[in-house]
Amino acid sequence: MSIKNICCIGAGYVGGPTMTMIAAQCPDITVNVVDINESRIAAWNDPNTDNIPIYEPGLSELVKKTRGVNLFFSTEVDRAIQDADMIFISVNTPTKTYGVGKGMAADLKYIELCARQIAAVATTDKIIVEKSTLPVRTAEALKRILDNTGNGVNFDILSNPEFLAEGTAVSDLLNPDRVLIGGEETDRGRLAQQALVDVYSNWVPKDQILTTNVWSSELSKLTANAFLAQRVSSINALSELCEVTEADVNEVARAIGADSRIGSKFLKASVGFGGSCFQKDILNLVYISKSYGLHEVADYWEQVIIMNDHQKRRFAKKIVETLFNTVSGKKIVILGWAFKKDTNDTRESAAIYVADYLLSEQAELVIYDPKVTEDQVFSDLEYLGSRSMEENRRLVRVSKSPYDAMENAHAIALLTEWDEFNNYNWKDIYNSMLKPAFVFDGRQVLDEESMRAIGFDFYKLGKG
Repeated sequence: MSIKNICCIGAGYVGGPTMTMIAAQCPDITVNVVDINESRIAAWNDPNTDNIPIYEPGLSELVKKTRGVNLFFSTEVDRAIQDADMIFISVNTPTKTYGVGKGMAADLKYIELCARQIAAVATTDKIIVEKSTLPVRTAEALKRILDNTGNGVNFDILSNPEFLAEGTAVSDLLNPDRVLIGGEETDRGRLAQQALVDVYSNWVPKDQILTTNVWSSELSKLTANAFLAQRVSSINALSELCEVTEADVNEVARAIGADSRIGSKFLKASVGFGGSCFQKDILNLVYISKSYGLHEVADYWEQVIIMNDHQKRRFAKKIVETLFNTVSGKKIVILGWAFKKDTNDTRESAAIYVADYLLSEQAELVIYDPKVTEDQVFSDLEYLGSRSMEENRRLVRVSKSPYDAMENAHAIALLTEWDEFNNYNWKDIYNSMLKPAFVFDGRQVLDEESMRAIGFDFYKLGKG
């Protein structure tokens, strides 16, 4: 089966970049990205591609090259469904905030709405590709909804989880470690699988495209993120031990990372992991394990989240203790609001939770991030519901200039590892701050020796 028209429902952090890469690598395929969010689609269609809603290095250039040629963004969902041979479902699957599974299970209402819309509109056979991160056996639920339309249309469901790291999405899409495609073990299922293999084969070597059954593919995505997050929490747990034993967590990480069985990636101690996937996917794994009565398995994975929350809280507490046990009325600057560098995504960012803790201690915060908007900062704080909108606006200011932000500050907390933070004139910043001038480096970006030489009271995670 040759695919000529692809539709992707959902123009977010996964759908937008993935479809842009497919359009760039497959000039014979028409790609329609659809979303009911009109302002998001308008941003994807902005004449100036620097204004697209997602910041990823290299993405705006790719959009400029393909948009209007074989890549289209619109709100015409029904039409795109109708025209497509293959439909990617790339909508949000947040953690449930209500009912059974609240705080753990994935909320699948958007996925189900997609399935029902496809079922209502489709008049020809379609291959449906799960691109959103989903709990195991979601494909089964999708199939039941789609197969009950009674209009004789055949639907084949594939699982094709994304393994993108935000900030490097374009290079991850261009040179993936692997592409995973799960399908049903039937003749039709294998044909559908092959159709998607053929799309990726336009640029991905065949031996890097893995095919599995649907359930293995769905579970592999959750497991990959759980293993990565587990490494972060493991080194963060040791960072606290290092601080009380006068060891240096970086030296420990270097020593164990040199072991080829362990490897060096994801062993950098920090204020904690964030992003849309790690926490959500582990909670999902915990919920699935509990629902099958596997309580020891659930407890094991839940500890990864507990450790991550502890690390954020401990970092914020350290700021308060170091500033003579009170930050009330003190100006503290937060450098970085995105959950990691080279993205404007703030979901589950450690900065939000550190800020919330400091605000509960009546600190006055000034926030600077090179890519995150003021609206997003306040939206993130208001989402927590810890205090009124008025109080957040009274205690928090968002600055467009890092130097203005740091003038007359008591302390600086560095919470995203943006490269530019290393290039600041820290001597001038020190001179403009109140003394003693404190810096808390939550991402180990700055050089401790040179910061101390300037005169800063410098706190480094994981060093006694």
